[in-house]
Amino acid sequence: MGQPSWEASHALVYMTYGVFLLLGLSVAWKFRNQSKGEFLAGTRTQTALPLALNFIASAWPTTAAIIGGSWACQTLGSAILFAYPELATITGVQGIVIYALSSSLPLLAFAALGPIIRRRCPEGFVLTEWTRQRYGTVAALYLSVMTLFTLFLYMVGELSAIGQVVTLLTGINGLPVLIVECIITTIYTSMGGFRVSFFTDNIQGAMAGCLIVIAAITIGAETNIDTSLIEPSGLTKPSLLGWQLLYILPVAILTNDFFLSHFWIRTFSARSDKDLWRGISGAVVAILIILTLVGSTGLVAVWAGIYPGTPEEPVSGSVAFFAVLQQLPSWVVGIVVVMSVTLSTSAFDSIQTAMVTSASNDLFRNRLNIWFIRAGVVLIMVPVVVLAIRAPSILQIYLITDLLSAATIPVLILGLSDVFYFWRGFEVVVGGLGGIFTVFLFGTVYYGDARLGAELLLLQQGLFTGDWGCFGAFVAAPVGGFLWGFAALCLRLGIQYVWAKRKGVRFDALDRPQVWHVSSRADRPEENHADSAAGRAGITAGEDVESGSDAPGISKVTGKFF
Repeated sequence: MGQPSWEASHALVYMTYGVFLLLGLSVAWKFRNQSKGEFLAGTRTQTALPLALNFIASAWPTTAAIIGGSWACQTLGSAILFAYPELATITGVQGIVIYALSSSLPLLAFAALGPIIRRRCPEGFVLTEWTRQRYGTVAALYLSVMTLFTLFLYMVGELSAIGQVVTLLTGINGLPVLIVECIITTIYTSMGGFRVSFFTDNIQGAMAGCLIVIAAITIGAETNIDTSLIEPSGLTKPSLLGWQLLYILPVAILTNDFFLSHFWIRTFSARSDKDLWRGISGAVVAILIILTLVGSTGLVAVWAGIYPGTPEEPVSGSVAFFAVLQQLPSWVVGIVVVMSVTLSTSAFDSIQTAMVTSASNDLFRNRLNIWFIRAGVVLIMVPVVVLAIRAPSILQIYLITDLLSAATIPVLILGLSDVFYFWRGFEVVVGGLGGIFTVFLFGTVYYGDARLGAELLLLQQGLFTGDWGCFGAFVAAPVGGFLWGFAALCLRLGIQYVWAKRKGVRFDALDRPQVWHVSSRADRPEENHADSAAGRAGITAGEDVESGSDAPGISKVTGKFF
């Protein structure tokens, strides 16, 4: 293998970490006197280009997280080098195109829904704040638990992945690498918060994009493809799994994106709606190109005769990318090492700051002193590192969050429509949990075994099962969520109607809720709603908050669970 020497490998890995540490600390020092609101989020401060780079850097965890197969537990962040080539060896060109589109296009949902949610919840910077306002505290805590659970597992998976990636690329021990990454990102994110994460993501997003393009082009130029293997491989033809993925991947990735606070923090950080659209559109195009290039290395492995190897030395589809690297010079591997560390660091610090921000906002209502928040960044790393060392045995739990999001998010976003003004938190929680129960029922009926039905909740076989189990699960989750949600609505209205009749009071459960009238600040980029007077003091019912904007007032409903 064209592998860098032991000394060169250590130098590449730890010098890359050292550069990001110095960058992070310099930015943290620059903003050392920032307020708590600025530490947690930079609402309405960012223009299109840095937004694009940040979405590129932050998108790697979610784009790789859904793929199953032998790396179902590991495909996070830097492990796009496993997920996309593996999918290419199974579903070919069709799978690459569908996966790349499914990973990139869902980001447009933040450009479409972000302005709506920002106008309805101008003092917020995460989705759970709008959920609290719209559906009440119980529903907000339910979403918060799902969000924090997902982010925590992403952190564990990312550390585990980078350790294994570095070991495969260089042969050095991956354990010190994941520990150093944890220490480096914890130091600069605990000092600088969102601002330092946003700045480093600008650098990391640009670096990762350039390095991936260089590596992909080099692989394509240096690898000899046997054209006689193209037709027999069948990778240019559509397949049943490919058509199944056309539904599964958009649903799984789009809904799971809603659980990731770092996307919402960056959405709320856009200076204007125009900047948000431009930034996300640029990120979508870049991610689509980059992921297609990475996935194509799986095709190269097959058509060059490298995959599936020989009976004596078989090559797994999950390591097809690295098998291709064995044919290339060591300097190419060195580029990939730097790229992997860059990808992992950018993903990890984004998730790290998102988790702290979500916990501070959702659980403590931003009342904690900033030093307690910084201490929280440090403390959370202890269980993350411990579990990352044992990740192969626990990360299968992560996959249930894909089904949880598929069941919960559809019933949650109904509240964005005024048509569903009667929709409340009770329906959201029951619908989300009911959707998961529906997956169990489907699996039990489909497989004829309750144990296999329960295993379907964890997608233990990944996506490559060859049957309709996984497809059915992702149909059952949202459909079941809607059915259970509307059943909960009928139950709630029935109970409230009977209660009203017994008490002799008017049945008002279908009355439009009380509204708050607030003015939009979308055209005033200099305003930071996280630190605005309305954001600090709260907006009371019937109050009209004047901001000097000519934008029309909007309605904001009080949240209710029942």
